[in-house]
Amino acid sequence: MTSPTPISSKPQMAIEENPVIFVVDDDPSVRDALRGLFRAVALNARMFGSPQEFLLAERPDAPGCIVLDVRLPGINGLDFQSELTKSNVRLPVIFITGHGDIPMSVRAIKAGAIEFLTKPFSNQDLLAAIQSGIKRDRSRRQNEAGIAKLQKCFASLSPREREIMAQVVRGKLNKQIAASLGLSEITIKVHRGHVMQKMRATSLAELIQMANQLTDPAIDTPHESPSPGNSS
Repeated sequence: MTSPTPISSKPQMAIEENPVIFVVDDDPSVRDALRGLFRAVALNARMFGSPQEFLLAERPDAPGCIVLDVRLPGINGLDFQSELTKSNVRLPVIFITGHGDIPMSVRAIKAGAIEFLTKPFSNQDLLAAIQSGIKRDRSRRQNEAGIAKLQKCFASLSPREREIMAQVVRGKLNKQIAASLGLSEITIKVHRGHVMQKMRATSLAELIQMANQLTDPAIDTPHESPSPGNSS
């Protein structure tokens, strides 16, 4: 491996300050070399000699990725990649191998690996893949946090408010919603205002975008394009 090049990074929120690289490789010399490389560029790394060690270890709540050897004792790296998916471990995977071929790389990439590096590989190629993996995992975590926040807001709606929100995001006018629910148009306007406030939406377009990110059956229906002036 060639001499390391430091990875530049900007300060992140507390939970994201220290991404973790998980190395799963049964060769102690490879683990030692990678440990030194990551230490040189100030990357936090944890080393494992087998998939079992990795699965039994407690993992920190931080963005990261897995550097995974293809040939491992017991289960090979490609099969372990499938096990990670089944176990809902969604860390990006970077494969390293001294015995790779095209079918292996195709299988790995199709299963979601972000890189397949054949030994000997350059430090810069590995560090670039790790940067990409951390960026992808950080984005996933931020997206999931946003969805969780939306779900919390949606959970605060009353059953009637959810019912009205479902019709609002389908492009229904207040008077149409009132007629379908047997309520007055003024009542619909009040409920609609509550929906906007609780969902923290500043516009109908934003509310529709929020609804598209939720999977609740009450609103999981394709909406109609809103008509101009459909607030009444």
